[in-house]
Amino acid sequence: MSTILTYREAVRQALREAMEKDERVFLMGEDVGRYGGSFAVSMGMLEQFGSERIIDTPLSESAFTGAGIGAALNGMRPIVEIMTVNFSLLALDQIMNNAATLLHMSGGQFSVPLVIRMATGGGKQLAAQHSHSLEGWFAHIPGLKVLTPATVQDAYDMVHLALADPDPVLIFENSLLYNTKGSLDTALPPLAIGKAKLHREGKDLTILTYGISVFKALEAAEILASEGIDAEVIDLRSLRPLDDEAIMAAVRKTHRVMIVDEGWKSGSISAEIMARINEQAFFELDAPMGRVCSAEVPFPYAKHLEDAALPRVETIVAMARKLMEEL
Repeated sequence: MSTILTYREAVRQALREAMEKDERVFLMGEDVGRYGGSFAVSMGMLEQFGSERIIDTPLSESAFTGAGIGAALNGMRPIVEIMTVNFSLLALDQIMNNAATLLHMSGGQFSVPLVIRMATGGGKQLAAQHSHSLEGWFAHIPGLKVLTPATVQDAYDMVHLALADPDPVLIFENSLLYNTKGSLDTALPPLAIGKAKLHREGKDLTILTYGISVFKALEAAEILASEGIDAEVIDLRSLRPLDDEAIMAAVRKTHRVMIVDEGWKSGSISAEIMARINEQAFFELDAPMGRVCSAEVPFPYAKHLEDAALPRVETIVAMARKLMEEL
């Protein structure tokens, strides 16, 4: 039976269930306890589980991420919350040089079952230091899995999937999604890590995207439908591993592709997807691929400039029209 929850509530429910089920699971990060989390995800959990399992940490991402790695190596199932994605750069040495590599460097002797959650994305007027979309950067690193839940169902499922994985998993939660509502069915078998999801069938054009851009793409598809353009929308869900099979099947079906990515265009996950399509399905394309990314600038504070810097419904529609004009 499904219930209607906010994205925030879905993550909280998954965290609670995991901690009730397995005493090895604990949450640590800045303000996750007494304050209830910077985005209120862990509100009320300190009272339920106590300070040994809901741990307020010092303001040192490298230190508490390293502590999470140590706990994972010793049989615990830590969930590290990094307040916003820009702060993850302070823990990059721990994430890339330790969490992602220890299984390989130990000859398969030591797994690191670590889950790291963080808020990502712009649109909240948090300016240039707190509006990054760096999930594509982390998708570059072997040894990590990178998840980008868009829906309430995935926000819930991906916590459980990440905790069940023997390797480090990073979950990027777009901060604008926390208040959105959707259906959650806890009895529904979760879609596996690395599997994309078709949100809208179409025959003229495929839009590949993830996170909050899924909903922008769906809105754009409705506008395009009124103009006689039948757009398909696929939620990638996972940036590492990517679902190459689903991507190439979509190319063979519609023969026109665009990627919507909140990351910057240069060196982005959208560039990686385009390269893979060129390698695996180039002759299926009827037109050059297109993409809509964030503007190549540090994010502005002013609302009208921030809106202009982000992928928008109108820019997605404009790119789709352009692709459909190609011979």
